[in-house]
Amino acid sequence: MTPEQIAAAFRQARQAATALDVYPAGEPPTSLESAYAIQEIAVGAWDDQVAGWKVAAVQPAFREKYPAERLAGPVFSRSVRQGGGTAAQVPVIENGYAAVEAEFAVRIGKAVPPLPADADPASLLPYVEGVYAAFEIAASPLASLSALGPGAVISDFGNNSGLVLGPRLPVTVLTEPSSATAVTEINGIKVGEGGAAKVPGGPLAAVLFLARHLATRGRSLKEGDWVSTGASTGIHSVRPGDTARAVFNHEHAVSAVIVKAGS
Repeated sequence: MTPEQIAAAFRQARQAATALDVYPAGEPPTSLESAYAIQEIAVGAWDDQVAGWKVAAVQPAFREKYPAERLAGPVFSRSVRQGGGTAAQVPVIENGYAAVEAEFAVRIGKAVPPLPADADPASLLPYVEGVYAAFEIAASPLASLSALGPGAVISDFGNNSGLVLGPRLPVTVLTEPSSATAVTEINGIKVGEGGAAKVPGGPLAAVLFLARHLATRGRSLKEGDWVSTGASTGIHSVRPGDTARAVFNHEHAVSAVIVKAGS
């Protein structure tokens, strides 16, 4: 299959809320370059505007084949929801992949210019409007997507299906990551705990990676963009009917109810 056909297969499955049994081409892309090429085709064909980006770690077992510490995928405007008061309704494809990740979401306050080679995470602070409690909705029509590795994940929007936003958090989350905690519950049962320090280098390091990565694609971080910076309590599988809640710094909560897409 061509990159265009792979992108179309994922797009059509997402639009129809239909699970895929296997990766469309049989084998996923074997390089970061080919995976991001598919992602770019898919972004261009998707009927929505990019509202930001998710960043996730590349697991060590895959880093020899895919030489990167992190990967990125788009977050689209219609998939950004508010879940700080009333729980957000989040659709996922039945029998596909679905998980929630408690994350520290950074809002870009002004466009990030090209960065010098010696830029460090703290140099991004002047471009940040704030940091917020959030859930990334990691979801795909293909249940095995994550297990297939970064090539597959990147090619299907980075395994992203939305962002649920909660309250604004103190800026010390960014300057002192060890001060920021998070706990995730599924159906009232604690399934993970951690905090901003679980994001390698802290949330601003994820933003720095993303700014540099997007520059290689002729893109940049713009005013108003969201950056979902990485899992802070782990990756927690969900299915329709589940309720997810994360509490940050013991007081700031974000909630989501998982529903069946297309119903």
